[in-house]
Amino acid sequence: MSATTSKGPQLAVLPSGAEADSSPKAKVLQPSGWPMPKGYANGMAAEGRIVVTGGVIGWDAQERLADGFIAQVRQTLSNIAEILAEAGAQPEHLVRLTWYVVDMEEYLTNLKELGKIYRAALGTHYPAMALVQVVRLVEKAARVEIEATAIIPR
Repeated sequence: MSATTSKGPQLAVLPSGAEADSSPKAKVLQPSGWPMPKGYANGMAAEGRIVVTGGVIGWDAQERLADGFIAQVRQTLSNIAEILAEAGAQPEHLVRLTWYVVDMEEYLTNLKELGKIYRAALGTHYPAMALVQVVRLVEKAARVEIEATAIIPR
């Protein structure tokens, strides 16, 4: 039996943040030679208890939708942080976010403000992310919906 060597890119596993204790944390997966992404990770690896949200939108506890895209993103990220807290998770436990927006241009023209909102709600931890434009969301006036996956270390 002979061993084969992969000819693909080498894979670097980087810690996603400061190690507060000896518990394993989510690791950023960054293939060597790839440019560092800005505002997201190419991949994440973690072990522990999985926390998954449904599609979260920018409404409050009384189901009042925030007015406009930026306000809805702010509320959506706040809602995700609250859901994570219910499970004992924190933003640094996030390993994936999937964003659904009804207008890609609205997202792209607001990147600077979105970065500020993201950091205020979730800090500087950037999990793997995907961004998808959709025709509409279930709530007709919703401009954004985000699904989140977190893994709480054992």
